[in-house]
Amino acid sequence: MEKVTENCISVILSFTSPLDTCRASCVSNDFKSAADSDELWNKFLPSDIHPILSRSVSIFNYNTKRQLYFLLCDSPLLLDDGNLSFSLDKRSGKKCLMVAARQLSISWGDTTSYWSWESNYNSRFSEVAVLQYVWWLDIRGKMKTGMLSPHTTYETYLVYKLYENAYGLDSANASIRFVNEREDVPVDEANTIYPDTRAYNSEQRIGEVSRRRKDEWLEIKTGEFETGARDDDEVETRFMSIEGQVKGGLIVQGIEFRPKQSMTVV
Repeated sequence: MEKVTENCISVILSFTSPLDTCRASCVSNDFKSAADSDELWNKFLPSDIHPILSRSVSIFNYNTKRQLYFLLCDSPLLLDDGNLSFSLDKRSGKKCLMVAARQLSISWGDTTSYWSWESNYNSRFSEVAVLQYVWWLDIRGKMKTGMLSPHTTYETYLVYKLYENAYGLDSANASIRFVNEREDVPVDEANTIYPDTRAYNSEQRIGEVSRRRKDEWLEIKTGEFETGARDDDEVETRFMSIEGQVKGGLIVQGIEFRPKQSMTVV
């Protein structure tokens, strides 16, 4: 190993993962030096990281590219007037984005008797949407695939909370589509999901159920899709309950797009 240069080590590590690189830094001083180099961590960061950082609503300070990488993994960055959050999947370095409730299409969202806009729910965004009551619940979130990592399987999640007295949310429907490829997915083709699992054992239901995140919000999967090499596609995921009883007590933070291989919930 004495004949292996630091540059050679850095090239080798660039074919591994960020976490493997961190482990390799414990091998020797040479490995640590190579594993900490900006040149190496530039390869783990998205190629468009600088345009993304330029959209941040706050100043983002870092000293090394390795530090930048882990800051973006652990501290989602608010972009575009605070209506979009950006982070990296710690294992893969792929992009994770959450669209704030204000940027979602919510039926009757501007009708104050049905929905209110409030803060102080430990949300990463300044406002959340709070459902007072509706019969027709329809929430849609869109994302340009060019904002995401290419050639990646992504999952979409509604991120929300429920009041103790929430009602009418035992089950709902969810779908996903590429906007330029098909019209709305009919309700009878959508997947059944279970946002409020408090009244029953989730193992008794077939379909996606909610789970609690590390940030104490709930999330439920609404779809899955593949990104290609093109950056001009647009994907839309939809959460809806447009039949049955009246609904209330739902607090919506946003819809998150994250790579399927991610094991970390931020």
